[in-house]
Amino acid sequence: MAFCAPGKIAHTKIHFDGTLPFLDGIDFAERYQKYNIPVAVINDGKASALAENWLGSLKDMKNCAAITLGTGVEGGIIVNGQLLNGAHFQAGELSFLQLNMNEAGFNGFAGGYASAVQMIKRVNRAINNEDEMDGLAAFEAINRGKEEARKIFAEYCKRIATIIIDIQAVVDLDAIAIGGGISAQPIVVEGINQAYDKVLAGNTLIRETFTRPKIIEAKFKNGADLYGALYNLFIHVNGEKL
Repeated sequence: MAFCAPGKIAHTKIHFDGTLPFLDGIDFAERYQKYNIPVAVINDGKASALAENWLGSLKDMKNCAAITLGTGVEGGIIVNGQLLNGAHFQAGELSFLQLNMNEAGFNGFAGGYASAVQMIKRVNRAINNEDEMDGLAAFEAINRGKEEARKIFAEYCKRIATIIIDIQAVVDLDAIAIGGGISAQPIVVEGINQAYDKVLAGNTLIRETFTRPKIIEAKFKNGADLYGALYNLFIHVNGEKL
C-alpha cells in the first residue's frame, strides 16, 4: 500500500500537518499491519519530486526539484541523486520559507504569501466574482490581460521566482518542475520564468553568481504525488534507486 500526505512524515508515521491535522500521529504501517503487506508513506511534495524524476520532466536528473503550487507551497528536492529528507524528515517544506517579515503570523511565510489558492481568491475579488475559489474565471481574466488580474498574477509569479532563487542559494539545481492544479495553465510556468528573468535583469550580482535553473512544467501536473507514492513503495520494497 502506497500513501502520500502533507506534513512531516518519519518512516510511516505522520506528524502534525496544518492542512490535515486529523492525520497527526497516525502510523500507516501499524494501522494496516493486519493485512501483512508492505506499506510506504511519503510527504506529498517529496512524492511529486520522485514521480517527475522517475518518469516525468525531471527524468534521470541528479540535481533537481519539484514545486507543487496549491493551498501552500510543497516541495521535493533531489541532490546528487538522493531525495533530501534531512535530519528530521522536514527538508523541502517550502511553505515555511519566510518571504515577508512584515506580515503577521503565517501570512509572511511561503505557505500563505505564495499560496495559489490565495492568489485565485485575490483575482476573483478584483474581477468582482462572488465565487472566490473559481480558478477558471480567475485564469480567464489573467489570460485575457485584465489589468488588475495580471498585476496580482505577476506579483504571485515573482514570489515563486523568489522561492526558486532561495532554493538555488542552498542546493544549486539544474531544473525545477512546477506542478499543482494551476500548472495546467501554460501561463503559470511562462510567468514564473519571466519573473525570474526580471529579477536577474535587475540584480547583476545574482545574475553573474548563479547559474539559472530550467523552470519547466511537471509532466504529471496535479497527479504527480500519486505516481511518486507508488515509486516510493518500489524503492522500499524492491530497493530501487533514483
